[in-house]
Amino acid sequence: MATTGTVTSEQRSKMFPDIFYEEPEPEDRLQQFPFMWKVIDALYHRYKDNPDVFATGGGFILYNPVNGNQRVAPDFVIEVASESAASNDMGHKRDLYARLGIAEYWRFDGTGGDYYGQPMTGERLVDGEYQPYEIQTGDDGSITGYSELLDVHFYWNGGVFDVLDPITGKSIDRGDVEREARLAAEAQSEARERELLEEIARLRSQQS
Repeated sequence: MATTGTVTSEQRSKMFPDIFYEEPEPEDRLQQFPFMWKVIDALYHRYKDNPDVFATGGGFILYNPVNGNQRVAPDFVIEVASESAASNDMGHKRDLYARLGIAEYWRFDGTGGDYYGQPMTGERLVDGEYQPYEIQTGDDGSITGYSELLDVHFYWNGGVFDVLDPITGKSIDRGDVEREARLAAEAQSEARERELLEEIARLRSQQS
């Protein structure tokens, strides 16, 4: 539902415009959240030490705390498909993002393409028009798209959606990184223990 509101403050009124997009139905939101927060969390921790990068999901980004009419459009947007909002994502919202100058617009469809027509689409703004990135298909049927702006790969294998480091090819998801580091530490500890046991056995054999 589109609404217009005025919030008064001691300094000036903040005018908030009509919402330009359709809000997904609640059940659609529940399906979107796992994918949305996967991306938000991964990008937040990748760029958390960079003061020029802010990763979030939904809402306006206000850079003037006393004037709600002054906003900054993001450089990157990814939409997660829902039945109730898919047509708007590919139509009016896409056109508006181009007019706002949003450099990259990605769309992910966890159904495999029922709503967007394909599982994943990435586009970059060229002379005011969105041009598609190439989406690579692996031997196992997985698909990967490279974001030049973020320097990451988006990956989908039909069941798992992930954000990958373009150099290592590994997930940048904090949980996956921490789990891999823990497994590596455990493997190193086990290797040292084996070396110690082998050294003890060698010394005992020399004494016998």
